[in-house]
Amino acid sequence: MKVCVALVCCAAAVTLVVAADVKELSITTIKQEPYVMSRGSELEGYCIDLISDLSEKLGFKYKVHLVKDNRYGAMDASGNWNGMIGEVVRGEADLAVAPLTLTAVREQFVDMTAPFMQTGISFIVHSDLAFEENPFSLLAPFSSDMWAGLLLAFLLTGLCLFLLGRVSPVEWAEPQTDQPSFTLLHSFWYITGALTLQGAGPHPKALSGRVVGAIWWLFTVLLLASYFGNFHLMLHSNNGHSHIRSFEDLANQDVIDYGTVEGGSTMSFFKNSNNAVYRRMYQHMERKKSFVSSMEEGVRRTQEGNFAFIGEAVSLDLAVARHCKLSRSQDVISMRAYAIAAPLGSPLVKNLTIAVLQLSESGELTYLRDKWWASSCEDGGGQPDSGALQAHQLRGLFLLLGLGLLLGLLLGLLELLSRARSQAKDSKRSCCSVLTSELNQRFGSKSPSAEQDASDKSKA
Repeated sequence: MKVCVALVCCAAAVTLVVAADVKELSITTIKQEPYVMSRGSELEGYCIDLISDLSEKLGFKYKVHLVKDNRYGAMDASGNWNGMIGEVVRGEADLAVAPLTLTAVREQFVDMTAPFMQTGISFIVHSDLAFEENPFSLLAPFSSDMWAGLLLAFLLTGLCLFLLGRVSPVEWAEPQTDQPSFTLLHSFWYITGALTLQGAGPHPKALSGRVVGAIWWLFTVLLLASYFGNFHLMLHSNNGHSHIRSFEDLANQDVIDYGTVEGGSTMSFFKNSNNAVYRRMYQHMERKKSFVSSMEEGVRRTQEGNFAFIGEAVSLDLAVARHCKLSRSQDVISMRAYAIAAPLGSPLVKNLTIAVLQLSESGELTYLRDKWWASSCEDGGGQPDSGALQAHQLRGLFLLLGLGLLLGLLLGLLELLSRARSQAKDSKRSCCSVLTSELNQRFGSKSPSAEQDASDKSKA
């Protein structure tokens, strides 16, 4: 019995190869990125690669041509088919390899292989209309880079004030006997108070510390003005839009129009659906005449704003990957599949089905999907444009703070140098040795001469 089955399978394969040798297969397809695209005089894309893989597996020769009327295939009132399905039905093509949806109506007039891709119906809108509630909306006015820059500025300013509290003789006049009056905790408490516009003390007494404090206050005021200004703008912008996340949201609003490709399977789904929401959506599209002639037109209208394009999710994912200001809804309905069409009773269908399943099991179809759906958006594409302020937009503010910190440190060193020169004259020592001794005392280690001076003072 097993021998007979093997002979039958071999005979079928031989039949396909012999048929391919006798007649070059005519394959019809349609231009749609990334399934089929022009590259000079040649065609490329997912479906072209799929045809090539099937040809290698089954050993047939083929010639690809584009469908004449640029349609997928629908039946008119007189019962005639147009598009790629029509060419297959009339015998003008042996196969139709394209994102053809497997439907019950098409299956009555052509044979279709096992699906090479699964999809469903979804829609895309401009990212501004796809706003989702964010529990951390208070952080939204600034980007993550901006928050990181603010944290770094906070830490550097606190450390700078702490260093000036140690270095400046005005803040710490006698390091060998007194405790520092402006500690690390005081430094961060002071700049935290400035962030809340409260002016928490203690305050710097030295000129260097006051310069850094003034620059930090200026930085804080301008930063808070930018934050609240952008926060108000985002709230105003969000309140002015209908935020659409599902088909029900789309159906229950009248701010934007929506539509799908005229004559396609998606239009048929809404037209024949028993769901009240989907029927109402079809009636809206019919009344507004918001159908589009192609997916490209639908994507273009969506980019212009105030339009939602309804189509098959896998194709919409490509539009989102190519156009970064578009966003696809996570709501997917009417799961469906793409398959290859052949004339009724064609001997090609069985072997093509087996080959498609083999390509799926080997991961080749997944590889082709990843290859042709790669995103060109640097930020991952399809993410809403939140309008958050970026760090580079306020680089002047950070530059001002940086210059203020450098100026404060320079003034602090000049204050210490002035004290060292004064002490050097009184003690008949070199300025460098006195300066070194001061730095050692202020940062934790005392020189022998400093210890001796402290001992003499205690004896006196």
